[in-house]
Amino acid sequence: MKAKTILKKEPANKKIRKETHSQAAQVRGADLVIQCLEHEGVEVIFAYPGGASMELHQSLRRSTQIRTVLPRHEQGGIFAAEGYARATGKAGVCMTTSGPGATNLITGLADAYLDSVPLVAITGQVASHLIGKSAFQETDMFGMTLPVVKHSYLVTSLAEVPRVIKEAFYIAQSGRPGPVLIDLPKDIQQSYINPVFPDKVTLRGYQFPPKPRENDLLAILEHIRKSERPVIYAGGGVITSGSSAELIKFVEKTHIPVATTLMGCGAFPETHPLSLKWLGMHGCVAANNAVNEADLVLAFGVRFDDRVTGKVEKFAEHATIVHIDIDNSELNKNRCVHLPIQANLRDVLKGLNRLWENPTKGSFKPWLQRVAEWKKEFPLKWNDSKDVIQPQYAIRRLYELTGGDAIITTGVGQHQMWAGQFYDFTSPRTLITSAGLGSMGFGFPAAIGAKVAYPNKQVVDIDGDGSFLMNIQELATAHIENIPVKAMILNNQHLGMVVQWEDRFYQSIRGHTFLGDPQNPKRIYPDYPAICAGFGVKCERVSNRKDLDAAIQRMLDSKEAYVLDILTPYTEHVLPFIPAGKTYRDIIID
Repeated sequence: MKAKTILKKEPANKKIRKETHSQAAQVRGADLVIQCLEHEGVEVIFAYPGGASMELHQSLRRSTQIRTVLPRHEQGGIFAAEGYARATGKAGVCMTTSGPGATNLITGLADAYLDSVPLVAITGQVASHLIGKSAFQETDMFGMTLPVVKHSYLVTSLAEVPRVIKEAFYIAQSGRPGPVLIDLPKDIQQSYINPVFPDKVTLRGYQFPPKPRENDLLAILEHIRKSERPVIYAGGGVITSGSSAELIKFVEKTHIPVATTLMGCGAFPETHPLSLKWLGMHGCVAANNAVNEADLVLAFGVRFDDRVTGKVEKFAEHATIVHIDIDNSELNKNRCVHLPIQANLRDVLKGLNRLWENPTKGSFKPWLQRVAEWKKEFPLKWNDSKDVIQPQYAIRRLYELTGGDAIITTGVGQHQMWAGQFYDFTSPRTLITSAGLGSMGFGFPAAIGAKVAYPNKQVVDIDGDGSFLMNIQELATAHIENIPVKAMILNNQHLGMVVQWEDRFYQSIRGHTFLGDPQNPKRIYPDYPAICAGFGVKCERVSNRKDLDAAIQRMLDSKEAYVLDILTPYTEHVLPFIPAGKTYRDIIID
């Protein structure tokens, strides 16, 4: 028999309010929300208060379990929640008020949606009776976010709250992860109820893929045995499914080389002899050649993104393609394949490792020799200089000085590509980057979220001056919240990636890509050391190569938030480079 729901508006009279609170088992709506978050194991929430979420913040102040981090912009808050989620695999949680506070989350929701990041975003909403009446700071967040969330809720009854929050975390973290939005009217937060907490989640129609069929596993193994030039194309799904250890085991059994996507960096150790690093527009020549000249491509947890495939109908055109993904909608969506399998990749790899009996060591020897020749002939490189700090060199020195033992976040642009190229990732969840949406301003707040998740790990944001500026206000968050996160800005005074395209395709005509001071082009503008000082954050500028190592070490040794402003030339291009819509044969290497 269902428990009876008692729902009351909060009395304005303080004396009556005291009597209401004394009623047994009654819980205020805002307190109930926080209780539900605690039941889900939430440890931190990135939340910016406002009129429609003040009640929730009052309840958060009384929580002994949840740490509330106050970002200085709602976009900074949701990017920080993403950083936390990407680093841990657990749902990141953020919260804002209604109207403009809520709409400032949309970029972060889209970012999490495209990169399959588990996220629960709570937005305050105007009182129920005002919805649809163009009330002050009212926006239809349910409607506005439909294309960029895995699921969304507009709560219309306080009795729904325990079920809605439990479902939200379940949906966000299960299957193919993604963001879930909960829009919570203010009157719901102010009401009282005798809550009923569900023991489990039951969602009609929300089903996970079945275990992989034995016949499909045997078919994969048969394709491998017939193959002479196999390659594994591994994406973010390897990391999301927790399959990295099984992938390593599978590769060492079969001796098949591995190319990852940018989202898949760290899924397979990039220092392993069979690693090709990553492929695509700015990927390694060996990785692009191997995938496109293979006779068998094992696509594990990927979505055949256009930045990987280029001209999609020419991508791996001579190969038999096996595609494994947990999301059935991705199968045959961008690239028709020969064997599509909807399954949890971890189950597939466990099954393959169990069934594999015939070692192939030596059977792919000619192919592996050819791959090794590509790696030797086309290494990642840069034009070296005795004095000028090349951005690639700065990243490589960061890798060497950290021993590869750091969580790296990035903004979006040239520095993002160089970070993927010149920092070798050997573990999952150590490269945190906005890959699908390409959101500038992502790097520093994401680093804050990752550092909150792992306070004892070194967390460094490799950023560009344009991208860093977009959420520079989060320096205040790092300082006030005592989050000793680091940022290494590769400052070339330009929107570097757009400049590169201008150089390649627009006769170097500058279309508003200079970020410095046109009245004084030789001045370094903006002045990051001065700005950081205003936030109470240490910042050092370095322009000569001989000073770089010591400066990086001071940044790494700092017990506080620290920014290293490295001046680099704007003339550097990210290479290799496959122009959009072209094939690996059109790759530019110098």
